[in-house]
Amino acid sequence: MTATRDRRESATTTAPDITATGSLTGALLDEFAADFTARPANRVAQNAVTRTSVDHVTLNREVVNSTDHTFSTVLDAWKVTSQGRSGRCWAFAGMNLLRVGAKEKMGLRDFEFSQTFVLFWDKLERSNYFLEAIIETADQPLDDRTVGFLLDRPLEDGGQWNMFVALVQKHGLVPQAAMPETQSSGSTRRMNQILYTLLRQGARDLRAARAAGGSLEALRSRKEQILTAIHRVLCVHLGTPPETVQWQWKDRNGEFHRDEPMTPQEFAAKYITLPLEDYVCLVHDPRPGHELNKTYTVQYLGNVVGAQPVTYLNVEVDLMKDLARQAMEQGEPVWFGCDVGKMMHRNLGLWDADLYELDDLYGFDFDLDKPERLLYHDTLMTHAMLFTGIDTDGPEIRRWRVENSWGEKSGVKGYYTMNDNWFEEYVFEIAARKDQLPGELQAALDLEPVVLPAWDPMGALAR
Repeated sequence: MTATRDRRESATTTAPDITATGSLTGALLDEFAADFTARPANRVAQNAVTRTSVDHVTLNREVVNSTDHTFSTVLDAWKVTSQGRSGRCWAFAGMNLLRVGAKEKMGLRDFEFSQTFVLFWDKLERSNYFLEAIIETADQPLDDRTVGFLLDRPLEDGGQWNMFVALVQKHGLVPQAAMPETQSSGSTRRMNQILYTLLRQGARDLRAARAAGGSLEALRSRKEQILTAIHRVLCVHLGTPPETVQWQWKDRNGEFHRDEPMTPQEFAAKYITLPLEDYVCLVHDPRPGHELNKTYTVQYLGNVVGAQPVTYLNVEVDLMKDLARQAMEQGEPVWFGCDVGKMMHRNLGLWDADLYELDDLYGFDFDLDKPERLLYHDTLMTHAMLFTGIDTDGPEIRRWRVENSWGEKSGVKGYYTMNDNWFEEYVFEIAARKDQLPGELQAALDLEPVVLPAWDPMGALAR
C-alpha cells in the first residue's frame, strides 16, 4: 500500500493539478480502499460473492419460505407455451388469452394458435410502418433524435396489446399446425439482423429520393420494392402464411370434428370468444406531470398503418388490481406488462419486491421509488404475460398466479407466483374491458391523448 501511495503522490507532483476536473486522485482511491477494509462484513461479502451468485447470497429466505404456489382462484388447466429466444411475449400473452375460449369451444384439453403466423404479419406490417415513418421524417436531419431512434432498431420483436389486436383484426389467426414454429421464429436474432440491414438500406434510398425531389407517389413506389424483399426474407425464414385452413380435430371425448376451409380471418371470427374491440390499455405511470385519468400515446409506436393508435389511460395501480381481480373472479385471465427481471427468481418462479436483501449485503440503501426508476432509466416495461389466478383473503390480495411464455423448465412448470408488493412496484399495464371502468374513466378514453416522445419508457415493451 505504501509503495502504491508513493507512486501516486509522485505522479501528482510532476503533473498538473487535475483534481478540479473531477478526476479520481490517488488520495481518493486510498479512501475507497480504507472504507472497504474498515467494514469486516465487506470481506465476508467478497468471499461469498466471488464464489457464487449475488442472488444466491442475498435471497430473502423469509420471503421464499412464506410464499407458496397455491391460490384461491385458478383459471389455467393447460400447458404453458414457449417463445424461445425471441421477444414475442406480447403476442404469446395475447394468444394465450384467446386460446382459453377457443379450446373450450372446440372441446380440447389444450390448443395453440400459430405464433409464427402472427410473427410473420407483424414483421411485414412493422416494416411498412417503419418505412412510412422514414418517409414522414425524410426532410429531417439524419442526426435528428427521432430519426436516429427509428434507425437504431427498426424492427424489434416486442409489441403492445393494441398492436396484437391490430394484427388479429386485419390478418386473423390460424392453428399452430397450419404454420408451425421454425428455427427463425424461435430464435429471431439472425433474421432480424438481415431485416435491419434491408430496412436501413431502404431508409437510405427513400431519404435520397426525397432529397432529389421525389414525390410521395415515387417514394411509396420504392417502398413497395423494399417490402417485396422483406416479404421474401420472411417467407424463407418463417414459411408462407396459409390463405385458407381446414381444421380438424378430436375433442376431449374422442369425437371427430372437421371445419370447412376458412380464411384466417374467418377462423379467428369463429374461435375468438372475447370482444377484442372492447379492451383498453390501462397503465400506472406515476411520473410527475403524467396526470391520472388522462390518455397518452407514444410517437411512432405501432405496427399496422391505419390501425387504432396505441393509447394508454393512466390510472391508480389499485384500480388496475381491482379490475384484474374482478376479471379473474369472473373466469377471465388478464394480459399485463411489467419489468420482468427485477426481484425475480427464475427457478423458484417467484417475484417479490423484497426478494433480495442487497441493502444488507452492501451496507447502503437502494431507494429509488417507482417514479424515480422511470425518470432515471432504471425501469421500463420489458415483458408481457397473463394473470391466470389470484389468492385473496377477504378484500386483501395476497398474490397473483402468472402464466409465462418461457416454457416448462422455468418457474413451476412455467407458472410463476407474484406477491402483491411486486405488482405495486413493477407492473405497469393491463388490458381491461372498457365497460369495467367507472363512467368518468370511460369518458376519459375519448380525450385526445398526450403524445410522448418515441423513446419514452411507456413504449419500451415494443422494443
